Amino acid sequence: MKLSFTKMHGCGNDYIYFNCFQQTITNPEALSIRLSDHHFGIGGDGIILICPSETADAKMRMFNADGSEGKMCGNGIRCVGKYLYDNHMVESRTQITIETLSGLKTLQLFPENGKVKTVQVDMGEAVLTPAKIPVYLDGDRVVDAPLVIDERVYHITCVSMGNPHCVVFLKEDVDSLDLERLGPKFEHNALFPERVNTEFVNMLPDGSLKMRVWERGSGETWACGTGACAVGVTAVLSGLSQRGEDVLIHLRGGDLTIRYTEQGVLMTGPAETVFEGTVEV
Repeated sequence: MKLSFTKMHGCGNDYIYFNCFQQTITNPEALSIRLSDHHFGIGGDGIILICPSETADAKMRMFNADGSEGKMCGNGIRCVGKYLYDNHMVESRTQITIETLSGLKTLQLFPENGKVKTVQVDMGEAVLTPAKIPVYLDGDRVVDAPLVIDERVYHITCVSMGNPHCVVFLKEDVDSLDLERLGPKFEHNALFPERVNTEFVNMLPDGSLKMRVWERGSGETWACGTGACAVGVTAVLSGLSQRGEDVLIHLRGGDLTIRYTEQGVLMTGPAETVFEGTVEV
């Protein structure tokens, strides 16, 4: 059986997208493992299914490179919005809704010459209650809490944006980190019963932030939208940024703008189509 796909990315966070309005995917877990492989598949951070929804314009299901299903992907949902608009599936509306496992998300689309270039996503409220993230620590929230990894004390802030995040601000340049070694030690730490995505962050002199991310189930990726949101929230909680103001975050694959308001978190960034094709499964 042949399946049609579109390869897309948001800031280098690349997924293989399937239009499930037109075709059926029976085993997305195995398909994601196979197709995400850069040597024997198409290559990517996972697959995303764009499905019909009874409550929104479409439903998004995302699967990591290891086959596990994620609740939400900030870069991925921007590409879903672009796909729907560019393929005339939402008429010419520039405000749409997407159903995800972490709730209904509202997208504002910014097209140029008939194609979406930039998308703003209302990511909803940041969850700070430890049991809801989840993280096995006491208190109302986990901000700047000590965590020992390899005999070094790291200070972590934990946030859920529909998926769990552990944010670590560092003084040394995050580009110098050996994330292949360090990332799994955070991801699989006993504090995190559902594993965790970890962001390593530098504050830059101009007030912007630079981050690298280790995603559970995928390893280091070039960008993570929910991770950038968690970093923006952490900057406010730590007194490094002001609530309600835009924070520019530099990821390895590009820049995202995050605004943490009283109502929730807004994320704005690009969405790009790379190529289309068919694959035999």
